[in-house]
Amino acid sequence: MIAKCNKLDGTFFYSSNFSLGVNLFFEINRKLAELMANRTEYKVEMTEVHHIHKLDAPSGTAISLMDDILEKLPGKTDWVNDKTPAENEINIKSERVGEVPGIHTIKYESEVDFIEITHSSKSRKGLAFGTVLAAEYCIGRKGILTMKDLLNI
Repeated sequence: MIAKCNKLDGTFFYSSNFSLGVNLFFEINRKLAELMANRTEYKVEMTEVHHIHKLDAPSGTAISLMDDILEKLPGKTDWVNDKTPAENEINIKSERVGEVPGIHTIKYESEVDFIEITHSSKSRKGLAFGTVLAAEYCIGRKGILTMKDLLNI
């Protein structure tokens, strides 16, 4: 798609999630993972909760969050879903409950404390709003664009 977009001098806007809040959360997650890179006393895990109609597990948003964590944490190279992780893996717990639009929590825990960050969607309106903003942002622009471009981060 990137090659075709460039060949046609077109515009391609990509995001694994179009919610503005989730994309800001992506940035917070990357920064926290960077800060925790040498804190081996902390173990990291993720929980993601969605409605019972969601068929994929983990969600694409959870995978994007985990990819950013894996990029920053030495010795962590993969993730597992709802399994006991090996030393090089991080577990993503997936829950499907009621009509929950989406909750993503990353937790770093040591013997003495834990640090937890969470993004909770109240509805799917945030996704629709971000999609409209992305479409408007594309007007008059060419090339490959992302939410980082739209949010100027």
